[in-house]
Amino acid sequence: MRGSRFSGATIAALSAASAVAQQPSWQTIPSLAIKGQHFFYSNNGSEFYMRGVAYQQGLSSNGTVGDSDNTQYIDPLSNADNCRRDVPYLTQLRTNVIRTYAIDPTQNHDDCMQMLADAGIYVVSDLSEPNQSINRDDPNWNVLLYQRYTSVIDSLSKYNNVLGFFAGNEVSNSPNTTAASAFVKAAVRDSKTYIRSQNYHPMGVGYATYDGPIRDQLAEYFNCGDPAEAIDFWGYNVYSWCGDSTFEESGYQERTRFFQDYSVPIFFAEYGCNQVEPRDFGDVPVLFGPRMEEIWSGGIVYEYFQEANEFGLVSVDGNNVSPLADFTHLSSRMASVSPSSTNSDSYNPTFSPTNCPSVVTSAAPSTADASEQQWLAPATPLPPSPNPELCSCEMSQLQCVSTSDNQDTYQDDFNYICGQVRGACAGINTNITTGSYGVYGMCSPQQQLSFAMNKYYQAQSGQAKSSACDFSGRASLRSTSSPTGTYQAHAWLMPVRMRQANNLRLGSCVSLLQAAGTNGAGNVPQPSGNSSQQSAAAGGSGGSGGSGSQGGSGSSSSAAANIIGIPSFDTGLLQMFGYVLVAFVSGAGMILL
Repeated sequence: MRGSRFSGATIAALSAASAVAQQPSWQTIPSLAIKGQHFFYSNNGSEFYMRGVAYQQGLSSNGTVGDSDNTQYIDPLSNADNCRRDVPYLTQLRTNVIRTYAIDPTQNHDDCMQMLADAGIYVVSDLSEPNQSINRDDPNWNVLLYQRYTSVIDSLSKYNNVLGFFAGNEVSNSPNTTAASAFVKAAVRDSKTYIRSQNYHPMGVGYATYDGPIRDQLAEYFNCGDPAEAIDFWGYNVYSWCGDSTFEESGYQERTRFFQDYSVPIFFAEYGCNQVEPRDFGDVPVLFGPRMEEIWSGGIVYEYFQEANEFGLVSVDGNNVSPLADFTHLSSRMASVSPSSTNSDSYNPTFSPTNCPSVVTSAAPSTADASEQQWLAPATPLPPSPNPELCSCEMSQLQCVSTSDNQDTYQDDFNYICGQVRGACAGINTNITTGSYGVYGMCSPQQQLSFAMNKYYQAQSGQAKSSACDFSGRASLRSTSSPTGTYQAHAWLMPVRMRQANNLRLGSCVSLLQAAGTNGAGNVPQPSGNSSQQSAAAGGSGGSGGSGSQGGSGSSSSAAANIIGIPSFDTGLLQMFGYVLVAFVSGAGMILL
């Protein structure tokens, strides 16, 4: 028998090559790196310019569903047939980025991400969804929103063609809603920390802003201070180039001047004015040309699907796609541009973060300069990091707890308790302009109400105490346990195999409660573990209360956001507790890198 013509080294090399060939393209596609004002391919250091398209059906540009009575959304990355239908058309537009506004973290996205990676297309996704986001008029950053954000990160973390995430979209859109930006920046901070803690591949966390009077302060606020708390990139939703406009008339020149020394990448998170139809996209050669290419990293055209707002590039009917005139014009424009490229190795930026805007509590005339506009969010401290373990630990120590799932009664109970007992609500109150945050203000509404009810009960004495934990049948007394050892986050909720797989160790209740302080005015660390582990802590004893954060890009109010006061809640997120349990169960199937 003749000897083999292949050496051991050759066979090993062939085996390695075969293994690489079998890997999905979303695993072999180079991830993107951020350096200074630019994105770069991690494998060769060449610059990455966004030739993007917004890709989500049924959502408006501010991330809300078109029908106010319908809070469902269509996950654009979970339907392989739709992706198979649409990717060829995205490729015709030379698309290399799509923006998604809401994905379902419990769904599998392998097929769509594979097709996108095969076409060299990356994804930047919003972390919120229409019913779970930071509300500009009643802002909050709590354990349930944290659960949503980290679950989205987990579900997309294994795909190298995920560029990053938006922690918010046009949340503050007027001077009197700027307080909400403190909560969005806290979400940026905690999302970035979570990505690092899980050792995921580099994925940035940014913000998409509106084009209005406070745009300068917004850009400064999210970029200033500690880089660990600041955005990794800045998205700008701009619709000022309409019809036959120019670099100067559109405001592009002024915006380019403002951002010339900005320390992170900036790009158009949405663009494509449709006041003149069909759209000619005359701004594309400018955006990708010498007047803007050194500062801007391209942009994302709004949008792929034709909806009632008539921004669509194509009309879709079942499996049939009909390119519109806008599609033809954009395709032609994209084919004609070729921005100059900088290589990462020869690029040595020296930019520094911006100065933080000063707090201005009085409203200014609409004609006032930007620096004189009302600004309500202090640079520091930011709202505390949501810590599901702390909320569960605190619940285990309360004698008097809420037993009602009827959130319609919560506000009356808060008003009564906080008005009757001095300091009863210190641990859940918020004063945004002074940066005072009770550490339990990030717990679920029912957990917060239990905290207040227990304070009220403890303040009573004598005969009054015997009925102090009734609240017309909405509360009851229970026995408590000593906060010793390691809290296992109600592991009895978990299937045995999941308990063994996760081996939860969520930190000492003793140390967490000591850090929080008796009245909840202390400081606590960020939670440990992945989102599946944390969801057990969030749902274990938290009751079924939801968040007061429905529709982060909802309609603005003539009144300022709730910057001082006791908690207030709308009816939007009571159903989120159900989501937490879904995420908890599905977490066993998530693939974590």
